[in-house]
Amino acid sequence: MSEEDKKHQSGKDQFEASAVEMGGAGHGNLSQSELDELVASSDTGARTPPGAVGKIILIVALCWSLFQLWIASPIPFMVGFGVLNDTETRSIHLAFALFLAYMAYPAERSPFQIGLSVAVPVLMTVMFMMGAKTGVPVWWVPLIGVVVVAAILMGSPKNWVPPWEWGLALVAAASALYIYIFYDSIGTRVGAPIMQDYVVSVIGIMLLLEATRRSLGPALMIVASIFLVYTFLGPYMPDIISHKGNSLAEVVNHQWITTEGVFGIALGVSTSFVFLFVLFGALLDKAGAGNYFIQVAFSLMGHMRGGPAKAAVVSSAMTGLISGSSIANVVTTGTFTIPLMKKVGFSSEKAGAVEVASSVNGQIMPPVMGAAAFLMVEYVGIPYFDVVKHAFVPATISYIALVYIVHLEAMKANMQGLPRAYEPGPLMRRMIGFLFGIVMVGVLAFLLKFTMGWIRPTFGASSIYVVFALLTAAYVGLLWVASREEPLELDDPNEPVTALPLPGPTVRSGLHFLLPVIVLVWALMVDRLSPGLSAFWATAYMIFILLTQRPLMVMLRGADRTGNDNIGAAMRAGLDDLVDGLISGARNMIGIGIATATAGIIVGAVSQTGVGSALADVVEVLSGGNLMAILLLTAVLSLILGMGLPTTANYIVVSALLAPVIVTLGQQNGLIVPLIAVHLFVFYFGIMADVTPPVGLASFAAAAVSGGDPIRTGVVAFFYSLRTAALPFLFIFNTDLLLINVDWIHGIFVFVTATLAMLLFAAATQGWFIVRNKVWESVLLLGVAFAIFRPGFFMDMVYPPYTDLPPAQFAQALEDSEPGSPLRLRIAGLNELGDPIEFSALLEVPEGETGADRLAALGIDTIQNGDEVIIDNVAFDSPAKAAGLDWDQKVLLVRAPAPAPSKYLIYIPAMLVLAFVIWMQRRRAGPGEGSAPKTKEGLSHA
Repeated sequence: MSEEDKKHQSGKDQFEASAVEMGGAGHGNLSQSELDELVASSDTGARTPPGAVGKIILIVALCWSLFQLWIASPIPFMVGFGVLNDTETRSIHLAFALFLAYMAYPAERSPFQIGLSVAVPVLMTVMFMMGAKTGVPVWWVPLIGVVVVAAILMGSPKNWVPPWEWGLALVAAASALYIYIFYDSIGTRVGAPIMQDYVVSVIGIMLLLEATRRSLGPALMIVASIFLVYTFLGPYMPDIISHKGNSLAEVVNHQWITTEGVFGIALGVSTSFVFLFVLFGALLDKAGAGNYFIQVAFSLMGHMRGGPAKAAVVSSAMTGLISGSSIANVVTTGTFTIPLMKKVGFSSEKAGAVEVASSVNGQIMPPVMGAAAFLMVEYVGIPYFDVVKHAFVPATISYIALVYIVHLEAMKANMQGLPRAYEPGPLMRRMIGFLFGIVMVGVLAFLLKFTMGWIRPTFGASSIYVVFALLTAAYVGLLWVASREEPLELDDPNEPVTALPLPGPTVRSGLHFLLPVIVLVWALMVDRLSPGLSAFWATAYMIFILLTQRPLMVMLRGADRTGNDNIGAAMRAGLDDLVDGLISGARNMIGIGIATATAGIIVGAVSQTGVGSALADVVEVLSGGNLMAILLLTAVLSLILGMGLPTTANYIVVSALLAPVIVTLGQQNGLIVPLIAVHLFVFYFGIMADVTPPVGLASFAAAAVSGGDPIRTGVVAFFYSLRTAALPFLFIFNTDLLLINVDWIHGIFVFVTATLAMLLFAAATQGWFIVRNKVWESVLLLGVAFAIFRPGFFMDMVYPPYTDLPPAQFAQALEDSEPGSPLRLRIAGLNELGDPIEFSALLEVPEGETGADRLAALGIDTIQNGDEVIIDNVAFDSPAKAAGLDWDQKVLLVRAPAPAPSKYLIYIPAMLVLAFVIWMQRRRAGPGEGSAPKTKEGLSHA
């Protein structure tokens, strides 16, 4: 499920080295231990020394998980002990992450990495000394820099922790705990740091940057260092991005002592929400859900054309529930899916690319979205439920389109599926069974909602115990169902495949794994609890399942899934699973905690220097004010900034830097869209960096498994991901795709039509529909897809949606427009720097008898001098204020909504064009026109 960021960033170099050392460069077929090491090197830390030191690392990780469960639970408030505020919990959270980063991640010893390790503290030493004002002694700054550099140069062995690394770990943790220990005294001197604050902050920032390099690779460390340099050297920058520059006191106060920088919102989200989702996923995986999801996907889809590849997409989507890391997802599911894809005809590169595209796609899939969903709640300022609702349609149709792309690849190569273990019944019977299943799910959902609605008012405060009893009864019942089936075993993908698992027994063998997921979704979507509290209750129930699953299975079946038939041993094994899951969840969180803290440096620098507005000026100059050029430049910048960054840090960086660019320049050029659309736009392009060579680390992981070329794998994966790159442009101009201001009937219509359009887009870009496309057919398919995605584009050419009116007709336009319809104004005024600007403002026409009444309802007073209209007053917290209107602005143009036929009429000619393409291709369809033999070579030439 969860929190993706689990640091998939040891760097491209590391994956290339791993692939060669482990045999991945040319042969693939890595052993499980080698694959585990590959994941550990980037996700959880590859160092767990034998003996007492290794036990200390595991114990600290366990304590971190227990601490997070404690602060998320209602217990501290019930007992009146251990209640901490947000700043204190963030301090402790980062202390755990920093200590484990130095203990669990040995430093890379390549010349490039050593150079970076030394260069950054040296550079920061110079910057801190330059920023010190008169009266602040700085002799201690180079001393700190020398100590840090010396500790780095002394080495970082992989099989033991030397004393200097113990020192780095303890000092880094102490620097993070400084905010917690001295919380009361710091509150009395904010803005006036003392020498102790200076020393601790300088040490903390230096060691945080080095911990970032160890656990995430060099990319984020370099970006954060550049922003710190920019903070100090503002006056020396080019005019377009220059600023006054900040002193050491200002940087220390902003970045470390307050919650504007390192200890800001990003680290707060990691502390409050993300950890519990990552922990929930780790516990679910320890219970056996990962294997269950893979087996279910293969049992249901393995028999289709290119079945293993389709199953890889589906299993990666389901595995995304329990593994937010794209690299862990690639290796976990790819170990099984990639060899099977190669068996049915996929080349090494295409097999790896399918796995990469499907695994990375999990980061845009609700409800977690690689932790970005929780950050969007804070940055966009909308409820979590709305974030999930808006992100659902694009992510779902993107996955559906990937399954279709796999189908097209299988069609090109004339592939077949894997053999079934049974003969399917008649099509009609299967369709009736499928519909019956859907109806039963709907009935169960209705009964669940009805039962919950009855329990709460009936039992009051005791309803939680009743709900737990009902859940437990369902759990025991589903476990009894599972006990009637054989335990699931993950087959060796390198052995011949004789038959697929039976769907019915496979599905029934793990239905109880869905219960904690249902608890999570119910708490988030129905009860609308906070993400943190929802994850806590789901995790608590997952702990209950881990402790009881094995003993209950012994009683029901006579043996648990490992063959153990002793209840006492099963209970001990369940406890071991729990402890392993708690440790695994904490180790998965090391990188996320470090990433959010370091990204806080970037966010702090943006707020402190105003670089966001400067970046908007740069984009405006480069784009010449052209709207599409602005979006393209922003997309490319998001892709560049996202390279080498884990999803959490990725979203923080692109949203802090580039979302304001689109909002500001878009408003000036007539593009007014909801803020969530802008944030999803930059987020989609940021995560594309995980696929894109030369830094797409997921591609290197897949190549290590498949034995293919990592760069070619990344190129093919990027080509498969074009559908993901197209979606942001589409939902920026057609916010219906984000289910904004649409009812549920319209929402279903949007989902169906958008899915059709995305399938046609995939067919056009893959060059294959029913048969191989001719060039003009691909062009027509692209046109039809575009018309379905954005029907208003062509209709607006025929019937303009707005009528341009002079400013003097502002009140009359309000009076003539239907309440609720959009009215646009072109406004001239001054920005926050006092520079003249023009921008568009969108107002929803309110209720009112006259134009004057509606002006008052909007909170606007105007002065009219002939044809000139000046805004004289804007009421506080009014719709006009929210739209960006202010005193003394001039209304340049009024754009009133014009009557027009439904934009969906364009679907008629679009469907006729589609029918023509289908007719033309069916005429050519023969025994496989353009198809290739069922071989890897045939696929590569298809």
